[in-house]
Amino acid sequence: MIDYVGRSVPDVMFRVRVRDDSIEGPNPFKWTVNYSENYFAGKRVIVFSLPGAFTPTCSTYQLLGFENNFNTFKELGIDNIYCMSVNDSFVMNAWSHDQNLKNVEVIPDGNGAFTEAMDMLVDKHNLGFGKRSWRYAMIVNDGIIEAMFEEPNKRNNADDDPYGESSPENILNYLKGAK
Repeated sequence: MIDYVGRSVPDVMFRVRVRDDSIEGPNPFKWTVNYSENYFAGKRVIVFSLPGAFTPTCSTYQLLGFENNFNTFKELGIDNIYCMSVNDSFVMNAWSHDQNLKNVEVIPDGNGAFTEAMDMLVDKHNLGFGKRSWRYAMIVNDGIIEAMFEEPNKRNNADDDPYGESSPENILNYLKGAK
């Protein structure tokens, strides 16, 4: 297992679709580019990464747990919470809308560049997913990884989906102990 603490987050480019009210019609979005620094510079944030939008554990437990506990995380010194997945911006935006997110911001890592640079890209061909992220979470302070929460036994074509280390409850426990 890699010791991530103290490392800088990868510096990558994210292609993101954002709402643009000047565009009329049913799809009022435009492409924009964000870089790692747009998300991490000058802030203390939580990033949690998961295998895929709309999947059961991700939608039912992890995403909503972070969303519903946002104010508690803020009280513990967190500025933003980001959910990352190796999904394109269309999928991530649809998932955010479907889940009625108000607090957690989604980051589409469509090409898996960030995930690969984090050494968290795994093969999930056995499930028809292709390359995806192993489930993990981290606290990032001004672009530096402060704490890392990686699910055990990272491997390709896993037939299980471990969940616990990267749960919102585990991160809350860490933050409460760190105060």
